[in-house]
Amino acid sequence: METNETPTYPEGHNLLKGKSVVITAAAGSGIGFATAKRCAEEGARVLLSDTHENRLAESVSSLQSKQFEAYGIPCDVTKENEVQELFNFAITKFETVDVMINNAGLGGQSDLINMADEEWQKVLDVTLNGTMRCTRAALRHMIPLQRGVIVNNASVVGWRAQKGQCHYAAAKAGVMALTRCAAMEAADAGVRVNAVAPSFASHPFLEKVSDPLLLEELEAQEPFGRGAQPWEIANIIVFLASDLSSYMTGECVSASSQHP
Repeated sequence: METNETPTYPEGHNLLKGKSVVITAAAGSGIGFATAKRCAEEGARVLLSDTHENRLAESVSSLQSKQFEAYGIPCDVTKENEVQELFNFAITKFETVDVMINNAGLGGQSDLINMADEEWQKVLDVTLNGTMRCTRAALRHMIPLQRGVIVNNASVVGWRAQKGQCHYAAAKAGVMALTRCAAMEAADAGVRVNAVAPSFASHPFLEKVSDPLLLEELEAQEPFGRGAQPWEIANIIVFLASDLSSYMTGECVSASSQHP
């Protein structure tokens, strides 16, 4: 197989059999829905959340049509009351949350010199503060039970400098630091907290809103000469959520060679 060819989609192996999984920003065609689908294929019961209610309903229906146990609830991670409602709903459906996957994030392209405070704050509130709110809610549930896994979606820009990405890079570097510190706090309770740091994942929505020349440039920088498929990042998240990574906590796994 050529390095720029997409590998074969994997079969499920019940890596998450019987687990209950909550995933934020899980509607649409990106990493969130790919993760929900892979978790379901690995035997999990999944709860998807998103701010886009129509896309959320379509995503849940898609999983249910394949006989997976899937539910959906709208959630804006910038609002603490909605995060609490998300967890209350999950506990109602599942009784417990075994895995929390924090996928919600907001990016943008803006040089710092032209960036308004509101633009900076919006990106950090969704990407960093939203991850904090959901991580905090998950820890409050998992630590008393002495079990559970949290997986955060970071980014290689948390390590790598890139023009126009000051707000997003700062937020994702914060997600990495949050992951490490939360992992230390949760370790005594047997709760694990890890993160994945994707570089460039290709999906239809990104292609729709991005400059084709920019996408070609980003693909050319990747080791395999192509962007990752969302399900390839989802595979790493499944690994971190599963017992196969039982001795890993506080780690940020790069999905690219582009890090220090």
